[in-house]
Amino acid sequence: MLGQSALVGSNGVSANRVFVYEVSGLRQTEESDNNAYDFRRSGSVFLKVPYARMNEEMRRITRLGGTIVSIKPYNN
Repeated sequence: MLGQSALVGSNGVSANRVFVYEVSGLRQTEESDNNAYDFRRSGSVFLKVPYARMNEEMRRITRLGGTIVSIKPYNN
């Protein structure tokens, strides 16, 4: 295993992990993000996010004006 990391790859454990993001302040749509004024913001929203997409989803939430309130593991 020289040169391989145990954290990289889909070894089954990380591939099946899902987290729940509690997000507040998301704008209603991506189109309203182009307005010069705030259109409408929702209350808390809960999003299920696979482990492999956590960073991508954090960037998307930030870009849409949301704030991540909490991140918890999703238990089936």
